[in-house]
Amino acid sequence: MKKSVYIYTTGELHRKDNTLEFVSCERKRPIPLPIEEISDIYLMNEMNISTKMLELISKYGILIHFFDYYSNYIGTYYPKEKLLAGNILVQQVKTYLDEKHRLKIARGFVQGAADNMFRNLRYYNNRGLALESAMEEVQALRNQTDIAANISELMGYEGKIHTVYYSAFETITGNKTEFKKRVRHPPDNMMNTMISFVNGMIYARCLSEIYRTQLDPTVSFLHEPGTRRFSLSLDISEIFKPLIGDRLIFSLINKNQITEQDFTRELNCLHLKRNASQRIAKALDDRLRTTIRHRELKKDVSYQYLMRLECYKLIKDLTGEKPYKPFVMWW
Repeated sequence: MKKSVYIYTTGELHRKDNTLEFVSCERKRPIPLPIEEISDIYLMNEMNISTKMLELISKYGILIHFFDYYSNYIGTYYPKEKLLAGNILVQQVKTYLDEKHRLKIARGFVQGAADNMFRNLRYYNNRGLALESAMEEVQALRNQTDIAANISELMGYEGKIHTVYYSAFETITGNKTEFKKRVRHPPDNMMNTMISFVNGMIYARCLSEIYRTQLDPTVSFLHEPGTRRFSLSLDISEIFKPLIGDRLIFSLINKNQITEQDFTRELNCLHLKRNASQRIAKALDDRLRTTIRHRELKKDVSYQYLMRLECYKLIKDLTGEKPYKPFVMWW
């Protein structure tokens, strides 16, 4: 299985014959990176790269995800598509323009995310935390999405679901961190900072999986397509944020693997320290490599491969083969 490569130190990433090599500013000894073993690359600091290197990774279909010094997602180098399929692109656009069909798929993303949020709440409620009220509210709002007449109304319900869901985070983490509301730009406390970092990583990983299918990442259904963003990854990542991201955050905090000491404050913004972001990235990578027994496929698949399966299910819907149904955890 190919692996994701994370580079945290400044330096130079260049082509060495027909493979990659990284030279860190901290130590001059080159580190070979066998290109056949790489699925995607995460650059977590300043990096010098060359056009020859980009040419090589494009040949192998490797995406590079860029993060700044504070672990904020910046963007992605997205190689030229190899799995081009004009009919799929046409169907994506036609579905986007068909308000009824678009709303049906978008509702699937919202309801799938809500179902996974509900299961997170139920998991901790069954372990003695008083989360019944939040569970009931999330379920009620989830059911109301059936009557949303358009994308705007659907997004309104999604926002309310998240508000209720986030209100349970302090209880789930034993009040180890204050979390009253979601703040993104910039994140103002420990929980918001972790959510932003982990969500950015999941967004990037979903984008890597979209690239390996025939879908166009710029044509989406729940989120509006826009300039300079791969909005389909925003859609698909909604399913996996509670399933993978939130579960990981809860575990790291509850096991004291990430604490307030792992952050540094500048003005009104709280940043992850470098070694903390490394620990979170490794834990996320381990989680994505974990396998489960897929109920329909009757075989073990990794959490990361579930993202690609979500893309395949969407393609089947677009081509009229089978209506899209989001992945919902059963545990």
